[in-house]
Amino acid sequence: MEQWLEVSIKVKHEAEEVTAEILREAGARNGVAIEDPVLYETVRKSLPFELCDPLPEETDLSVVTVTAYYPEDEELQKRLQRIEAELTAVEKRIGRFRIGPTLFRKVSETDWSDEWKQYFHVTRVGKHIVVKPSWERYEPETEDVVLELDPGMAFGTGTHPTTVLVLEALEKTVHPDTTVFDVGTGSGILAMTAAKLGAKSIKAVDIDGVAVRTAKDNIAKAGLADRIEVKQGDLLHGTEGKADVIVANILADIIILLLPDIPGKLKDGGLFFASGIIEDYQQAVTEAAEKAGLRVKEVTRIKDWVGLLMEKAY
Repeated sequence: MEQWLEVSIKVKHEAEEVTAEILREAGARNGVAIEDPVLYETVRKSLPFELCDPLPEETDLSVVTVTAYYPEDEELQKRLQRIEAELTAVEKRIGRFRIGPTLFRKVSETDWSDEWKQYFHVTRVGKHIVVKPSWERYEPETEDVVLELDPGMAFGTGTHPTTVLVLEALEKTVHPDTTVFDVGTGSGILAMTAAKLGAKSIKAVDIDGVAVRTAKDNIAKAGLADRIEVKQGDLLHGTEGKADVIVANILADIIILLLPDIPGKLKDGGLFFASGIIEDYQQAVTEAAEKAGLRVKEVTRIKDWVGLLMEKAY
């Protein structure tokens, strides 16, 4: 049986996304698990009490545990060195965010292949959007827009605040005949939501080949492949033409790199919604948007996360 190395890093809330991205980019198998006690309690309270046990009283709600798994092969040491180097580089820029040492544990495949599923349950977002894991049952209400997916190795279950912000924005901005670009599609959840809300055409892009395969699989299972085109590419590369709505749920630093290309990709009256922005980076993103010829039209928040709805500044 194949052996794996479990790598777990405890970090502050504001660093969970960048830590997860570093672990994913190092070749994490079956995705990255984020154990967020605040998110767990939110989900637990929305479910029948007996389905989830409350957290122990001594749980530190300010600490998030990010975990990934790597095969014990000839590339393992290179992967671990890369992870440490990139985490150290980020901490030099934004300050120390790791809490305690990185933890390592050898496991077999059967120990972890389904472990992460306990953190993903049926979740209602906005007025009508319902995100449903493929392994759970749910009886939809009349106006529900149900998204069934299996995140697999890709990022995006719909429960993280940054994803929720985009889903709520899509519910407000997507109408029949809307064209949508989804930058950093992950599991494909945002592209699928746009299609379910009536968008006529969606182009989804991700730099990660695993995410592209996962998104294509979820989209095909949902019967939405006729309206959603998924490509591997960096930022907006791979998207031809212009869109009515562009969404990006990625790191603030990457959003800043993306901003100069947005005005040229938006139709007149088009909108760009950026998420994945920790509150401390809001001003930097806003200033970069203004330099790129965009105006922030609306700001939405969940906890310390910010979503920015932008339009071209005329």
